[in-house]
Amino acid sequence: MNRAQLEHIIRAASLIVDENGVVIIGSQAILGNYRDTALPASLCRSMEADVLPLNDDEVASQADAIDGAIGEFSPFHDLFGIYAQGVSPETPILAVGWVDRLVPVVDPASGKVGWCLDVHDLCASKLLAARPKDVDFVEAVLTHRLADPVEIERLVGECDTDTGRAVAAIAVLHRVHVDEPFGGWRGWWKRRRGAVNDRRVLAPVPTLHDFDPEAARRLRR
Repeated sequence: MNRAQLEHIIRAASLIVDENGVVIIGSQAILGNYRDTALPASLCRSMEADVLPLNDDEVASQADAIDGAIGEFSPFHDLFGIYAQGVSPETPILAVGWVDRLVPVVDPASGKVGWCLDVHDLCASKLLAARPKDVDFVEAVLTHRLADPVEIERLVGECDTDTGRAVAAIAVLHRVHVDEPFGGWRGWWKRRRGAVNDRRVLAPVPTLHDFDPEAARRLRR
């Protein structure tokens, strides 16, 4: 998937959920953090975007509607080669404050805004999921200097999960991260500064709270 395809999914999903908006929580949330031209192919190979509707009163029915309209094996999938999976708020394990770190993605064709997990929240969640494909994803992110392993470890410790699971996730992080002197991470700082500047140009809305305070309040509950 590329950035334009993610924007297409945001546009289509936003039509299904009306004005409530959506959050992208799966691996393709990485496309909200960096331009796809800055990402290795290994991080963009999925044709699926996990989409969380923001209206908690109707989240189950809206997730089902997303699956039916633009989900796997739908006409949308057949036509465009990409699809969405509607998910619930219980699907990811996320750290305190994740809502305030969401990254806005504006679809230029419609002006609809989708919200992507910050790359560090995304990696922390994947380490806690602990599936082989999730571990591979985090390893690729770190190999290409797209996230700070110290920040990922901090967020794992702030996730609402049992201690044993968090310890196991941190152990995996240490295994996949090849420790180097701090100077080896200058590439990450450069990419991160560029990504933040890109966001300011593409999406002037800084946070979900500024865009939709009610949606932010619901997600923090």
